[in-house]
Amino acid sequence: MEEIQGHIYDYPKYYDLVYGSDWKAEYEFLLKVIDRYSKRTVKSLFEPACGTGRLMIKFAQSGFRVAGNDLNANAIDFCNDRLERHGYPRSAFVGDMSDFKLPKRADLAFNMINSFRHLPTEKSAESHFKCIANALNKDGLYVLGLHLTPLIGDRVEKESWPARRGNLAVISSLWSESIDIKNRNEKVGMSFDIYTPTKSYRIVDEMDYRIYTAKQMIKLLERVNLFQLEVAFDFVYDVDEPICIDDSVEDVVLILRKK
Repeated sequence: MEEIQGHIYDYPKYYDLVYGSDWKAEYEFLLKVIDRYSKRTVKSLFEPACGTGRLMIKFAQSGFRVAGNDLNANAIDFCNDRLERHGYPRSAFVGDMSDFKLPKRADLAFNMINSFRHLPTEKSAESHFKCIANALNKDGLYVLGLHLTPLIGDRVEKESWPARRGNLAVISSLWSESIDIKNRNEKVGMSFDIYTPTKSYRIVDEMDYRIYTAKQMIKLLERVNLFQLEVAFDFVYDVDEPICIDDSVEDVVLILRKK
């Protein structure tokens, strides 16, 4: 199989297929979070690091006003083209998730699949939370999903899953290449194996993720002091089964309320 060294995010069609197939569980979970935890009527949503906007389009179709940003211009074009194709405004923009300002505040923000860990430093993470707080209305919620580094038990070091749409099939693989605990950096490899009726090839990428243990994440939130942690869940997305954040937790979804 031909191998291409490239950035996964530069191929929004394949990225959207791989991650878009999981939209329903996250979408329904967010609706339940809104129903159970929001103190205000939620009419507008914002997604930092929105990528292809796989959830934005679903919420737009349900009557919400949506907006998002992402550093990758290809992903933003894909997102906006789809919104426009379905009759919605081109409301995604190219921007840094740690340095942005919304023209109009939202009632809820969400970042579901670990994009927060792309922020390389504590300073950029703090800036991100400040931007999100400024982007939210009073009592607005921020739903943040990420992988923590557990200190107890084994961690998942490799994942793989397939996705198909018509004659296009993609097998996505994700693996941990190395961990630098001292500098809080994890190198992660990712590949897309693409299959079409006429050809097949592999795209291989490498990314850096910042490491967070449960204690480090809690300390960051306390230091920023802009959000109250309401409750936490895992990636099963069951709002009837909250979890305790301890040293054994790996997958976590934080429900944060703007102070």
